[in-house]
Order: sequence, then C-alpha cells, then structure tokens
Amino acid sequence: MTYAVIGTGAIGGFYGARLARSGQQVHFLLHSDYEYVKEHGLQVDSCDGSFHLDHPLVWNDTKLMPACDVVLVGLKTVNNHLLPRLLPPLLHERTLVVLIQNGIGVEEDVQRDFPGVQLAAGLAFICSAKAGPGLVSHQCYGQINLANYSCRDEQLMQQVLADLNAAGIKAGQVEYHEARWKKAVWNMPFNGMTVALHTQTDLLLRHPATRQLIRQQMMEVIGAAQHLGVKNIDERFADLMISMTDEMTPYSPSMRLDYDFHRPMELGYLYAKPIKMASEAGYAMPRLEMLMHELQYLEAQQ
Repeated sequence: MTYAVIGTGAIGGFYGARLARSGQQVHFLLHSDYEYVKEHGLQVDSCDGSFHLDHPLVWNDTKLMPACDVVLVGLKTVNNHLLPRLLPPLLHERTLVVLIQNGIGVEEDVQRDFPGVQLAAGLAFICSAKAGPGLVSHQCYGQINLANYSCRDEQLMQQVLADLNAAGIKAGQVEYHEARWKKAVWNMPFNGMTVALHTQTDLLLRHPATRQLIRQQMMEVIGAAQHLGVKNIDERFADLMISMTDEMTPYSPSMRLDYDFHRPMELGYLYAKPIKMASEAGYAMPRLEMLMHELQYLEAQQ
C-alpha cells in the first residue's frame, strides 16, 4: 500500500510518520517546511516514544507525486478549496481519501467536488501540535477511528486499519454519523471556549461555572445529534468526554492555536453547519450559537 499525506502538520505529520516508520511507503506534501525536512528529516516528539525519519519521501507539488492507494488529508477545512488542485494527481480508480478533519458535513462537500472518489472520515483522538519546522509534538492519546462515507472496497478499509494498528496506532471502524457527532461533542465546546476565554482545557474544567457550561454545551451537541437520528449518543458520553479531559495533559486545541497565530478558524464545519442542520431539524443550540458569534467577532478583530 502506498500512502500520501496532504497537510503534514500536527495530525497528518504524526500518523504519516508512524506509518512510514512501520515500513509503509508514505509520500508527504510539504509547503513552508519542504527544504528543511528534505535536509533534516521529520522529528516526532511523542509521549509514546520519540523518533526521527531521516529521509522521508517529501514533495512540494502533488503534480510530481505518484498516485497512491490512500490519501490522508490533514489540512484544516478552511483550506479545502485547495483540494480540487491538490488531490487529482494522487488519485487512481481505487484510491481511498481519508479526511482527518474536524466538523460536520465535510465529506458531503468534498464528495460534490469528487463524485466518484472513495471517501472515509478519520476521527483522531489525539493531543498533538506542530512545534517547529519538521517537528511534531505528540502529548497524549493518539487513537484514530475510520468511518466509511463512500468507500466501495471494504477490503481496502480493513487494510488501512490493519496498517495503522501495525504502526502502533490504535484504530477501529465506526459508524459515520455517530462518529462525526461524537467528535463534535468535544470539539464544539473546547475549541471555541479556549479561544473565547483565552485559556486551556484543564482550566475550563477546574472552575465550576465553566465546567457546568462545557457540559451544557456538550448536551446541546448530543441533543442536536439525537434530533438528526444519530444513535448511541446520550449524556453518558458527555460525562465520558469530561472525565477523559480531566485526565488529559493541559492542552490548547487546534482552534486556539489558529487564533493565537492569526490563522483562520474552522468556524464553518465546527459551528455554522451543525447549528444550521440542528435548526432545520427543529432543535436550537443557543449556547453554541452564542459562542460561534463571539468567535466570529474575535476573528474579525485580528
């Protein structure tokens, strides 16, 4: 199996590097880090054991890259407008594109641009950040689940899961809608609240008022999912997410880092789209809608 990584940052860099270290052929697309990684390699500082790829297969243009069996997309969704240019050279008739991205409705929009391409969602449960040129800092967790959106080749899905597990990455297959909304239960409260209150995950849960608000926001996501017919999601999952975050290393989620570094925030798929879908199903998300408006204001001031 050959893999390509589009978006060699905190997520794509970590999973791609682990696959390459296990012996898979992985082609990395790089932009600003291309010359550095070509000369110095790719470093992963990890709680599970650090390692270095001395000579990764790196490229600065997908037109020069080979078509691959699997493409891992680690781009932020605000950059998905680049996919019609970046993806085609990497595709053959059986390629599976795994969107390791945040939010609700991502696959629907990408499928519209690539009608015949096989898509899966990649749901990463990981605390990881790009800490410098060619440097990924993995702080805790690391599991990834795959959810089939339009993959016609079940054997291919199973092979990707086997490759991930062989690389030391805990990976499983989950139902698409359930997986996307369960990920949103954590993402919608914590990403936005760390920006709006300029804080980290641990401090939000340490104060009784914000801990209560986080849980209320989680319950809005769960309520929206239930109104949209999503199964196996209830308030027990909110408690599980809070308990998991209590044990997590103090963390600044990706949206907080984007805001701090004056990059666009992923407001569309993380907030606007799920809030709109819930509203159309007759369910309001007032706390998260207010948070979205606060984030829109903060972004406009930058």
